[in-house]
Amino acid sequence: MKLLRFGPQGQEKPGMLHSDGSIRDLSSHVSDFAGETVSLEALTALAQIDADTLPVVTPDRIGSPLAWVPNFYCVGLNYAKHAAEAGMDMPKEPIIFSKASSALSGPNDPVIIPRGSDKTDWEVELGVVIGREALYVDEANALDVVAGYCVINDVSERSFQIDRGGQWIKGKSAPSFGPIGPYLVTKDEVPDPQSLNLSLSLNGDVVQDSNTSDMIFTVAQAISHMSQFMRLLPGDVIATGTPSGVGMGMKPPRYLRAGDVMELQVQGLGVQRQTAVAAD
Repeated sequence: MKLLRFGPQGQEKPGMLHSDGSIRDLSSHVSDFAGETVSLEALTALAQIDADTLPVVTPDRIGSPLAWVPNFYCVGLNYAKHAAEAGMDMPKEPIIFSKASSALSGPNDPVIIPRGSDKTDWEVELGVVIGREALYVDEANALDVVAGYCVINDVSERSFQIDRGGQWIKGKSAPSFGPIGPYLVTKDEVPDPQSLNLSLSLNGDVVQDSNTSDMIFTVAQAISHMSQFMRLLPGDVIATGTPSGVGMGMKPPRYLRAGDVMELQVQGLGVQRQTAVAAD
């Protein structure tokens, strides 16, 4: 299934993408998508619905496929070529950090360059949505706790992240810095998360073009590692790292300016398109 949320910001309804390309309204079957309503058990129940019986809708806007997230986790420096462009050694263990959950944004909503920013950067990533509580999960069983996958732009303000001290969360969490979607694609449609092409173009020029096979730590390894230190919850999102081609790695560096347009995609998971705008 490809699940989504549609409608004006703050008034979204749950829906799904039908095999015929239409969007169908699921609001008579589920109140929204978040937390337990995207658990593996809840998704199994949704899969029994005859999609042909659902009302067709033609919304003007697609929102984040999740109304909210318990936790928004990220894996840093998780692509070999990205670590190289950053001039950093490949990590011995996954680098785990968080984005504020308030950074959550729709896949086509504007990315707001925050006040005081001069180094706002882009990062296309494979996102993982957790579908079952997970603690002390071994690598062999780690993918069993996955509900599905999505596209994420882990927007980052490099000066806030690196130059201002403290933890990376400061540079990762401004409003609109967490576009996800357009879909939550259930894991049955993604047989191998380590063989997906992903890319990002800036104003029509491709700047990131890679495959998840370049990950240093696989999705299963990252989930297993994280579960040794924290209990993962249904609806948690994990951004699994970005490939090379970020603005910080360019020579000279290139950062977002108002009016820049990003288009990003992960194979089989849909496309995002965001325009950068200056904060009020």
